[in-house]
Amino acid sequence: MAEESPKNSAAEIPVTSNGEVGDAHEHGYNRDLKHSLPSGLGLSETQITSHGFDSTKEGVTEAGSSQGSSAPPLPCVLSPSRVAASQLTQHAGGQRTHTKGGPVILADEIKNPAMEKLELVRKWSLNTYKCTRQIISEKLGRGSRTVDLELEAQIDILRDNKKKYENILKLAQTLSTQLFQMVHTQKQLGDAFADLSLKSLELHEEFGYNADTQKLLAKNGETLLGAINFFIASVNTLVNKTIEDTLMTVKQYENARIEYDAYRTDLEELNLGPRDANTLPKIEQSQHLFQIHKEKYDKMRSDVSVKLKFLEENKVNLFFVF
Repeated sequence: MAEESPKNSAAEIPVTSNGEVGDAHEHGYNRDLKHSLPSGLGLSETQITSHGFDSTKEGVTEAGSSQGSSAPPLPCVLSPSRVAASQLTQHAGGQRTHTKGGPVILADEIKNPAMEKLELVRKWSLNTYKCTRQIISEKLGRGSRTVDLELEAQIDILRDNKKKYENILKLAQTLSTQLFQMVHTQKQLGDAFADLSLKSLELHEEFGYNADTQKLLAKNGETLLGAINFFIASVNTLVNKTIEDTLMTVKQYENARIEYDAYRTDLEELNLGPRDANTLPKIEQSQHLFQIHKEKYDKMRSDVSVKLKFLEENKVNLFFVF
């Protein structure tokens, strides 16, 4: 190692920011600390606390600022500022990692929310385009679609039954309204006969018998009306909750089927083309997306099958025969 060039005596005298001569012990500590730093460490990479003036102040001390020094300027780091490092970490939004006796390191790259939203919009647009293209191709008879014959037949039966149950529900509601009016009229008629039986002594027994008959009919009508209303509530639950929930799952299944066919068609087109360094990454990416949508399609098909089976097994319990 080459020997260091002799220094001027003026360079050995430490000078403070006020132009006063510092303590010789403190200058020796700073000089040893300068030589222990790795070469090339700039002042912009460090933030220190100057203990030579005031322990509550933060600053940066430049080495080689002494007048008359012939040696090249060297950076000097006394100690990291914990307050500044904490503020910098909170402002950057990253994780703070402390190294023993070293500077503060910011981990994790800062994520840009705008870029994440833009990426989500790009993926959504690409998926929508593929699905729309698949739907148009199927309607024009050009594209192929995946069909589960057994499951499709069960779905068609379910939709047809829903229309029939809706018609029954509408008729039952009409019957309930009319029966309620009839029962109300019978009550009024019974009260009228009872009043006449008290005021007409010669027809007391006849009016009393008619009053009792109308009151009995009204009571039985209320029992029948309660049974009809319970039947309406059961059919309404079946049509507007159970079947509707199943049809929503069917809709999700159909959307998953369209996505599956869209990515399957895309993969088939790529496999028919040439295989080179440019197309192989695209094929691998398409294969990965196809596998994801295939698993989603299989899961939705299983869910629909389970719900249709449950509905078929418990359909009798959902009806109340009056």
